[in-house]
Amino acid sequence: MSTMLFTAIGWLGVVLCTVGYLLLSMKWIRAESLIFQILNIVGGLCLAATAVNSQDIPNAAANLLWMFIGIYALGRHLQKR
Repeated sequence: MSTMLFTAIGWLGVVLCTVGYLLLSMKWIRAESLIFQILNIVGGLCLAATAVNSQDIPNAAANLLWMFIGIYALGRHLQKR
């Protein structure tokens, strides 16, 4: 059961990050947009959780960095408001 759950979480992360990049590439959203940052933050967290569960520490670190970059960008965006 746990393996299935983490697999689903990992696929959710893939979908969220990919959709964010697709929308950005199609110019439907901007890199500074709230939706882009949220997709990256949640997607990175999902991918990091799956990587930690499978003991893939370099992948977990990369996705945590991706997530924290999104948090930083979101914080900067919210400060400007």
